[in-house]
Amino acid sequence: MPTLLNRETIDFLLFEWLGQDREHEPVLDLCENLAVDHFLSHFKEADQREAYLNESAQVITHPDMSRALKAYRQAGLFQLSFPKEFGGPGLPSSVTAAASLFFAGANPSTAGFIMLTAGNARLISRYGTPEQIETFAKPQIEGRWFGTMCLSEPEAGSSLSGIRTKAESIGDGQYWIRGNKMWISGGDHEISENIVHLVLAKLGDDISLFIVPKFLMNGEHNDIKVAGLNHKMGYKGLPNCLLNFGEKEGAIGYLVGEPGSGLKIMFMMMNEARIAVGAGAAAIASRGYELANAYAAERKQGGTLIRDFPDVDRMLMQQKVYSEGALALILWAAKLQEDKSALLDLITPIAKAWPSETGVKSNDLAIQVHGGYGYTRDFDVEQLYRDQRLNPIHEGTNGIQAIDLLMRKVIYDRSHAFDELMRIITDQSPELRQWQARLISITRSLRESSAEFATKFATPYQFILSQLLVAHLWLTQAKVSETRRAPCDFFLTWELPDIGPKLDLIESHL
Repeated sequence: MPTLLNRETIDFLLFEWLGQDREHEPVLDLCENLAVDHFLSHFKEADQREAYLNESAQVITHPDMSRALKAYRQAGLFQLSFPKEFGGPGLPSSVTAAASLFFAGANPSTAGFIMLTAGNARLISRYGTPEQIETFAKPQIEGRWFGTMCLSEPEAGSSLSGIRTKAESIGDGQYWIRGNKMWISGGDHEISENIVHLVLAKLGDDISLFIVPKFLMNGEHNDIKVAGLNHKMGYKGLPNCLLNFGEKEGAIGYLVGEPGSGLKIMFMMMNEARIAVGAGAAAIASRGYELANAYAAERKQGGTLIRDFPDVDRMLMQQKVYSEGALALILWAAKLQEDKSALLDLITPIAKAWPSETGVKSNDLAIQVHGGYGYTRDFDVEQLYRDQRLNPIHEGTNGIQAIDLLMRKVIYDRSHAFDELMRIITDQSPELRQWQARLISITRSLRESSAEFATKFATPYQFILSQLLVAHLWLTQAKVSETRRAPCDFFLTWELPDIGPKLDLIESHL
């Protein structure tokens, strides 16, 4: 089988470490085989022949993307992450998260359609009316229609309060939507029967959320036009669109939830997408590591395999602790979701930021292990690096995640989730107590500081907490299996001490 992800690692994390029932192994078998046969097969081709606009302003994607997603649909996998009441199998979240890793690792561009569609349908299933669920969510759960999230605008990227798209009631539960949206992944294509856009727009002075389909229920094309494509360094197969809503009279939209609740509702899909970005980053890093490891086991220099060189061995171990640490973090987050733990909200920024930050480092090391071959298009690690580099920006930059973590989830939060996380780390990981005590002291001081003062330390703070958490996860794995001891020791010895200067920096300013 072509190099994808290490199945033994995923099986260990899911079944031995998290304790899931092995009756779910056939799900992983199905997804791994489908990912290799239908997604990995056009990984490079979709990058080299990226999506484009034809003369009719229709976005055209690589034909193998459509074939892969058809195979995914025919296998019933669009329903995989949904409960039984919506036609899904009702699997544990950690199992569906593990299954998704194969597709994200095999082909991030094609897998992007799946992530967006599932998140869109899940939001409508939770906040939509019964009619909206039947009309717009179920066709996506079946995989016949695809979905998007339309938040950012040319002058309002991360600051969504500044959006200018407007909604105007026209009666009978319908609204005109007029405005421009940017950075819309999967915003247009020829793959699915319809595209369901979830659009943030101002209704009066408040931001609301609207369902705006590409095709109306009578078959007419809604007043939506592709104004152009963003040509990215990675994820090239997944079209990223500028969309104009209402170039004529207005695009017809349908209000989701209560007026003015748009941002609150949209955060459900945004938070799901953030963890999905982290999962994608973990998968891309893991595939890069597997490729580098395989190359090092074959490539000779001066008659010696390069894996036997100390510096190459170090780089491979560094990739291993980054990529497999990220896999553990993502699957642990999924377990928190199925357990309905309050910790999930706290660690969501970490689950997005740490895998994407270390993923770039890991994929950079994969190129380094390959030497000159690494930066040629003949080897997949070059493309994996370009794909990975988008993830620290996707779904809110890592700097925004840091501010969200420190200000909202630690300082302003009153659910005591941070204290609970510190208790878990203390109880299970005595090796981390000294570092943890310093972080708790810093947190107390930051809680007493002005918001402006605290915010400037958000990024180093996120790094410290992330490193402590991942170190804890490595320690718990080492207690389950002796095979995890070597990477655990490497992380504690080579990576964890990096938090010392960050702690010193913050403490020196308090």
